[in-house]
Amino acid sequence: MRPDTLPPQPALRLHALRLHALRFAYATGGEAVRGVSLDIAPGSVHCLVGRSGCGKTSVLKLAAGLLTPQHGQVVCHGQSVNGPRADVGFVFQRPTLLEWLNVLDNVLLPVSLQRQVRSSDRDQATHLLTRMGLGDHGQHNPLALSGGQQSRVALARALMGEPTILCMDEPFAALDAITREELQHDLLALCAQQGTTVLFVTHDMAEAVYLGDQVTVMHQGQMDHTLRIDLPRPRAHGLRHSAEFNAVCAQLRQRMDEGL
Repeated sequence: MRPDTLPPQPALRLHALRLHALRFAYATGGEAVRGVSLDIAPGSVHCLVGRSGCGKTSVLKLAAGLLTPQHGQVVCHGQSVNGPRADVGFVFQRPTLLEWLNVLDNVLLPVSLQRQVRSSDRDQATHLLTRMGLGDHGQHNPLALSGGQQSRVALARALMGEPTILCMDEPFAALDAITREELQHDLLALCAQQGTTVLFVTHDMAEAVYLGDQVTVMHQGQMDHTLRIDLPRPRAHGLRHSAEFNAVCAQLRQRMDEGL
């Protein structure tokens, strides 16, 4: 057995996603990811935080199969990941909606790229848009939407294929604070309903604490510390103003400062 290969897993899998001893370097620079290992439980939200350039987005792309590790292994539901998978969704920093398609057809894109769209697919896409508060926007052009609305469409599109794992790269970073908090709440509600496992990259510590079951601090391509977030679910909007929430944020900030 190669040292970068995981041993066979038992029939009962305790992890939806496993990253084992990942290393990755871009051709134009140094090593971006250095020996990262991570186990993520089914249905949980795991956040990666760290300063710009710490390697968190590279880890996310490795987990999604968008990059191939030069060492180590990514395992999704007991299967080695060797490229993009239909059961792993990805939400980028920008909504990346296609302006020549209406909102409904943008949500249907993961289906239409694979096969003929059925009426049941349209029903599902409309349901997702309705859950996002955009049920009457299906025929609109995405350019007519606000930034928050575009982000909701991008999230609906990622959930269209009912992925078991959703990888998200700072998807709410460019939004105003109120819209960002609304989308955080919507994300948790939708993923809880579908049982989706989430790997979420952010530089916002409050966002990480609000969303995450666990938060990993990254520094210079390595995992510096993982903090378990023992806050009640479902998360309440008022949680952000509680002493308990702010204490966890302060603890996370201290961990980040220690990594300098």
